[in-house]
Amino acid sequence: MSRVPSSTTVAVLLGGWSAEREVSLSSGKACTAALERAGFKVVPIDVKRETIVADLQRVKPDVAFNALHGKWGEDGCCAAILETLQIPYTHSGVLASSLAMHKEKSKIVFRAAGVPVAESMLVPLEDVATSHPMKPPYVVKPVAEGSSVGVHIVHAGANTPVTAVLAERAIFGSHAMVERFVPGRELTCAVIGDKALGVIDIVSKGSGWYDYEAKYAPGGSQHILPAQIPADVYRKCQDYALAAHNALGCRGVSRTDFRYDDKTGDLIVLEVNTQPGMTGTSLVPELAAHAGQSYEELVTWMVNDASVDR
Repeated sequence: MSRVPSSTTVAVLLGGWSAEREVSLSSGKACTAALERAGFKVVPIDVKRETIVADLQRVKPDVAFNALHGKWGEDGCCAAILETLQIPYTHSGVLASSLAMHKEKSKIVFRAAGVPVAESMLVPLEDVATSHPMKPPYVVKPVAEGSSVGVHIVHAGANTPVTAVLAERAIFGSHAMVERFVPGRELTCAVIGDKALGVIDIVSKGSGWYDYEAKYAPGGSQHILPAQIPADVYRKCQDYALAAHNALGCRGVSRTDFRYDDKTGDLIVLEVNTQPGMTGTSLVPELAAHAGQSYEELVTWMVNDASVDR
């Protein structure tokens, strides 16, 4: 049953304490404004570990709009709190969120569903810093972070491994994921409900890859929509995005990121974002707009899609 905006209180959960706090604050602010324009009663909650349960019990929202990113907000932990309190919430449930956040475990699910991924392995942090775990080029990344936090690219011919990871133990933990580098283009495709939207070709400036700066700085990247790629590759992106979304058990909105080597035709899925960014430079609102759905209509759909037992 659709929720009536004027009688529905939505708690927008934003901020948190992950490495992606600033991005979440930006997403949450944009979602709050859009929900208010749509007519909902909106209460932003800057999520604190010590007070989140009390804050939710005080506000008594009809729906929690989860605009958190990164650990504790996007990995199923927050969803578990909302399930326990029986507050309907947006995005994916506990299991899907947890699986999607863990890049190595999600690959097991993707392979079983016929979704192509790059070869990778989990390697102790000390080993990553002392020798090449695989022949360059390869990528070193935290196994459970987003927004390109902590990502290092080791180019072909590199003489030394990535020693910087030892100073980033708080981000990596005990192990890093080492993944074969796939050259080429950055593509992304969103799923809303049971439908895959268009495909964006992301042309990054500065570093040349879709790093944190390219994702969130104004002018950091150019988004080509629809992507100028062969029609069969475009369809494969849509098919793989929907297959990955369904294989993980995602709900609501997700976004799947790809690497496409237009010289060899190699197309692989990097990851599924169960709570993709909703900032002014974010991809999902742009993809929704291309499909004829305004920002206000998108967040309204998400509120109406909210539930427990996700």
